[in-house]
Amino acid sequence: MLYISIQELEAAINYWRSQSPAEGEELRLCPEAAVLAKPYALMIVQGSQRMPMDVLEAAAQTAIQSFQKISKAS
Repeated sequence: MLYISIQELEAAINYWRSQSPAEGEELRLCPEAAVLAKPYALMIVQGSQRMPMDVLEAAAQTAIQSFQKISKAS
């Protein structure tokens, strides 16, 4: 089973935020950062250091996998 650490999740959120900063008066996050924010908050509240990838919704898995590919290519 594959896991995502809270540090990697935070890095992915920061990456997507740097690619597409928050918009509007409500400072709406881009779709990738927004879909990762919920599991990130859940991990903080639960005090978790890692989470199984397969519990993330499909859009969150895609955002993480895209970030991982980009970060490995750098």
